[in-house]
Amino acid sequence: MAVSRRRFVTSVLAGSALATASTTELLTSMSSPAQAASPPGDVVGKVTVGYQGWFSAPGDGAPIGGWWHWGRDRFQPPSPANTTIVSWPDMREYTRTYPTAYPNLGNGQPATLFSSYDQQTVDTHFRWMQENGCDTAALQRFNPMGDEGPTRDAMTQKVRSAAERHNRKFYIMYDVTDWLTFQSEIKTDWTTKMAAHTASSAYARQNGKPVVCIWGFGFSEPSRPFTPGPCLEVINWFKAQGCYVIGGVPTWWRQGIEDSRPGFLDVYHSFHAISPWMVYRARTVEELDSYYNNVNVGDMADCAARGIDYLPCVMPGDLAGGHRKHGDFYWRHIYNMVRLGSQGLYVSMFDEYNEGNQIAKTSETQATTPAGANIRALDEDGVACSSDYYLRITADGGRMLKGQLALTAVRPTPPMVGTPPPATGNLAAGRPTSASSQGGGFPASNAVDSNAGSYWESGGGSFPHWWQVDLGASHQVNKLVVRLPAGWGARTQTITVQGSVDGSSFATIAGASAFAFDPATGNTVTRTLTTTTARYVRLSISGNTGWQAAQLAQVEVYAGTTVPDNPPSTPSGLTVTGKTSTSVSLAWTASTDDTGVTGYQVRQGGNVVATVTGTTATVSGLSPSTAYTFTVVARDAAGNTSSASSAVTVTTDAVANSDLARGRPTSESSHVQSYGSGNVVDGDANSYWESANSAFPQWVQVDLGSSRTVGRVVLKLPPSSAWGSRTQTLSVQGSTDGGSFSTLVGSAGRTFNPATGNQVTLTFTAVQARYVRITVTGNTGWPAGQLSTLEVYAS
Repeated sequence: MAVSRRRFVTSVLAGSALATASTTELLTSMSSPAQAASPPGDVVGKVTVGYQGWFSAPGDGAPIGGWWHWGRDRFQPPSPANTTIVSWPDMREYTRTYPTAYPNLGNGQPATLFSSYDQQTVDTHFRWMQENGCDTAALQRFNPMGDEGPTRDAMTQKVRSAAERHNRKFYIMYDVTDWLTFQSEIKTDWTTKMAAHTASSAYARQNGKPVVCIWGFGFSEPSRPFTPGPCLEVINWFKAQGCYVIGGVPTWWRQGIEDSRPGFLDVYHSFHAISPWMVYRARTVEELDSYYNNVNVGDMADCAARGIDYLPCVMPGDLAGGHRKHGDFYWRHIYNMVRLGSQGLYVSMFDEYNEGNQIAKTSETQATTPAGANIRALDEDGVACSSDYYLRITADGGRMLKGQLALTAVRPTPPMVGTPPPATGNLAAGRPTSASSQGGGFPASNAVDSNAGSYWESGGGSFPHWWQVDLGASHQVNKLVVRLPAGWGARTQTITVQGSVDGSSFATIAGASAFAFDPATGNTVTRTLTTTTARYVRLSISGNTGWQAAQLAQVEVYAGTTVPDNPPSTPSGLTVTGKTSTSVSLAWTASTDDTGVTGYQVRQGGNVVATVTGTTATVSGLSPSTAYTFTVVARDAAGNTSSASSAVTVTTDAVANSDLARGRPTSESSHVQSYGSGNVVDGDANSYWESANSAFPQWVQVDLGSSRTVGRVVLKLPPSSAWGSRTQTLSVQGSTDGGSFSTLVGSAGRTFNPATGNQVTLTFTAVQARYVRITVTGNTGWPAGQLSTLEVYAS
């Protein structure tokens, strides 16, 4: 069984080597925005998630047998004494589960786990990816030559099937940990098994080339004792196979220190893309910022100078270690890498329950976690989080990466969607605050911290002044406790208590009354309130007998167990009423509610992309030629949300007369050496496709992704004068299904002349086609078909 790679380095944390890193070169790269070395594809401009798919259970049919990756002894049921996990999955959406030896859950139900070998499990995971903007899955593949091999082979097919069903992409990510004979065996595995999966429409391609990642070259741990030579040879071998090769490299790859062996820089620079490892390197937001300034900025500059795509690792944080800070840690990591200009994001990991850095749905509370097993749930720091919270953060992060959401350091993703479970305790503790004014160094946040001696004080002068707290979600508020510092003299403040569900329209919960603070009774005032649904609680202060300003040291808000009113009915009839290359317009039938519908949220997956009061909305900031799925939910005055409407899926228009072929998947009749078909859509005028010699006819084609209007193709050879003038006899065919082709431009000699840019433009009557093929039957300059660029346009 492969040893988990993520546990090897736990000492390389912010501060160990950061202090010695030179910052002169690191900060200069931020003077202008970073530019992608490659155009958008299935990894560049996208969110990739690491997918283990390595859990098994007795009876699931997996060849490896037993509780694979659930327990240290896979032949005994997992239990607190026999476990390899530190987080517990949310089990509600799995149709087949397996009993364990863990104690029952906190709610009394049996503690069961899933098997990745069940196709329904993989389909569920890929549906979650589809719903939450995870574009691509990197399927982890450890040494397949031992007893894991047959199970991992089968898992590849299961992932392929799920990716095809849910319109996701996947690629193979080889992990060479403990694979001492990798140099020959990785090639055998690729050619005899894994390469066949590149025929799938779901296999990820970048620059027209199938994607492969190799994780582990250059790491300093004994489990990867490799020298540069064999590593470089394997990278170049995969490149010669026509692959786009990503390197999963050490955090300190560029300096060759800490977790990186020295002497590997040429190996790292040979990759098409670099993805430095970050798990367990940072535990706090401050450490993330330190890495950003002292490591990531320099990494980005180095990659940009060499035309290497930078695809950094981002992580939600170790749940077991208490690093997550209810999503703030994850969002900061994403924000840092997006503002850096990264070409894509690699999320570690999707299903890594073993180390607590999973984004897949996780137990929300101890009620759905084995009792007494010392496993943290998502509410471990006192903030209620829905089980899909980290998936929803990933979706928002993907939107920010793609420019569909403005760059923001403030996490836009709420921990809960809809009304949270009944709350207990002080709801205001540590929550965001605001105020009408602030005097001196006494901010509004002092009234919700844990220090009873700190306080908020308004600006001086005329009353009234107000202070408010955002509880994060609507609650049935019914009690208020207000304090001043214990040593202060007696005073009375006149306070009105107000509440709001949206932060803009406030209603009075308790009218103006005297709050008498007396040091003899701890300077504390407690008020029972009429139970009111509120997310925002505001104290409006119109007088203070002790000082010419409003003063609050602690404000505590409590909620009752009253059940909120019923949610609105589900919106119906969601339809697309219009679209452009960057926007989609929607309309639907109004919902009904017992207290009145106050608005609607348009959602893409779990993300709110528009909020309106009527029954129409336009979602803008979208990408051209991209499929989007939308639903609508209704909200009422109590803050309740309805169930989601039926979904609609729509593809945005293409940008007028843009190249429809750039970065799309390609195929060919043949190629020689490294001159594969992907070169014709990679945007590099000097790379090219060349077919087998002396074997006409030959063809190269591009898959536009869906049937599109096409009316013009532009064909190019490299512009260098070394490419002398030549005439190729060729034709243009089109197809909607990839099987039956019709002729768009008949076969004829087309002259490529370096004096005119080695370019040929062919126009024809516009047709619908998904596949465009160029068939070459002759070439006066070389006995093969040759093209450096194939561009396809609507007109």
